[in-house]
Amino acid sequence: MPLKSLKEKLSSQNYSISFGEIVKINANIIIAKGLHVSIGDMIKIVSNETQQETTGMVTEIDDGLFYITPFGFVEGLCSRDKIYKNSNGLNISVGDELLGRVVDPFMNPIDGKGVLLSTQTAPIIKPPIEPMRRGLIDEVFSVGVRSIDAFLTCGKGQKLGIFAGSGVGKSTLMGMIVRGSSAPIKVVALIGERGREVPEFIQKNLGGDLQNTVIIVATSDDSPLMRKYGAFSAMSVAEYFKSQGEDVLFIMDSVTRFAMAQREIGLALGEPPTSKGYPPSSLTLLPQLMERAGKEQGKGSITAFFTVLIEGDDMSDPIADQSRSILDGHIVLSRELTDFGIYPPINILNSASRVMTDIISKEHMDAVMKFRRLYTLLRENEMLIRIGAYVKGSDAELDEAIDKKEPMEEFMKQPASLQSDFDTTVKTLIKLMSNEGGLPT
Repeated sequence: MPLKSLKEKLSSQNYSISFGEIVKINANIIIAKGLHVSIGDMIKIVSNETQQETTGMVTEIDDGLFYITPFGFVEGLCSRDKIYKNSNGLNISVGDELLGRVVDPFMNPIDGKGVLLSTQTAPIIKPPIEPMRRGLIDEVFSVGVRSIDAFLTCGKGQKLGIFAGSGVGKSTLMGMIVRGSSAPIKVVALIGERGREVPEFIQKNLGGDLQNTVIIVATSDDSPLMRKYGAFSAMSVAEYFKSQGEDVLFIMDSVTRFAMAQREIGLALGEPPTSKGYPPSSLTLLPQLMERAGKEQGKGSITAFFTVLIEGDDMSDPIADQSRSILDGHIVLSRELTDFGIYPPINILNSASRVMTDIISKEHMDAVMKFRRLYTLLRENEMLIRIGAYVKGSDAELDEAIDKKEPMEEFMKQPASLQSDFDTTVKTLIKLMSNEGGLPT
């Protein structure tokens, strides 16, 4: 490691000769005394017997006792083990060296490609962009997915949610967005997912191409604190590139696992459970993360996609409901569409982009509204059409919908390996909704 880097790393630490000791341990919380600490302070815990070291964070203070949530496992620790206050706040190393790498929430590489030499640090927890410093979302952000670019057009600096049940195709859609996005920098946070999914996502969904991409991983077997701060850490990485004037794509999978991590922490600290066992802190944490994305005046932008796992396909789930109220749009994946062989299975009738009308042309908007109307007519009259009860000529608009049913469904389908150009997508949609009909050859 270069001398300058080593000097800066050591100067950021505040190792103290004073120490406290553990008085009580349970599965998720360590209770200690003997140090003057603040909420958010980082603590190093050292086993007297094995000299094993564990890092934790102060999450609650109560009259001389303080509660530490560990980043690792508590096995092997016991009462009277020593604790040290070893830093002020929680910082990570950031820099261009992260591009093309797979790291944990502390920016330690887990891809076997050697150490990272970064001279800059950034705090994991930062306030969101001030409201009056936010830039207006007035540019299209193409993601290369036809259904999104056409019907749910995303703007540069927008925050969208991808809502889906298990096994509907979130990971495949994420891969399509990362590969087809027009962003020069891409930050992917895989939070609370199975370890098996990490290499699968890289190899299958991204084709092994990590150029201009950073992947931050905190798997389901990591501690709740690692899963919680993994999301904030990934956002800090995106903010670093935004501060360099870059337009960043940020994708996080999933918000639900992130909220579950805070649920474990909150319940261990004695917070009261509310809907589905989530404590109040799980819901207040969501805007603290999501509002950090966006477009900032004089800097770049972070266009964010957050996946939300819908248990039992229930959109009234508390995390889904809270996320929808914070985000600037939602993309709903439908299990019903997968049964009909339509991939990606985006339910365009239940999905919405809140900034779409400000960034697309009137001709494009007219084509979108007509497509939605015709598609709604098909869905409403599907049973009548199938049993032959509808007589052609009774409704001119429904007749048009029936004539265009096949090309409309073909337009919604897109192979995972195909990226669609935005201008071509819009021209194809306008032609499909014109009187000529049919997809251009």
